[in-house]
Amino acid sequence: MNLLYKSFENSLKRLEEILRERKSMMVRDATILRFQLTFELAWKSMQHFLRDEKIVCQSPRSCMSEAFSVGLIMDDSRWTAMADDRNLVVHTYDEEIAVDIARHVPSYVPLLRTLLVELKKRSR
Repeated sequence: MNLLYKSFENSLKRLEEILRERKSMMVRDATILRFQLTFELAWKSMQHFLRDEKIVCQSPRSCMSEAFSVGLIMDDSRWTAMADDRNLVVHTYDEEIAVDIARHVPSYVPLLRTLLVELKKRSR
């Protein structure tokens, strides 16, 4: 398996692990950091896959759009919400935003897991 996809898989596993932990401020912060890293690896994995398909994309949103067009991901508004949350957490830090993002992360995991499965399936 591609090294980037493997990194994405490992990061997703760690995100899933932290989501099983008892809730605390430290777990919340770890969840946000794991989410950030996993999202970055997800869109970079999309970009890599698309580049192999001769499709160029330069940003998370453009890669998500192209990934949808080739059936790599579903047309799901949670992808846009995930990108929005990633942008919020990267560019600002506010306690209320952190709480909201940590609350959203569990709903993103199935999308990330489905992307990983699809990447593995198509890279064989």
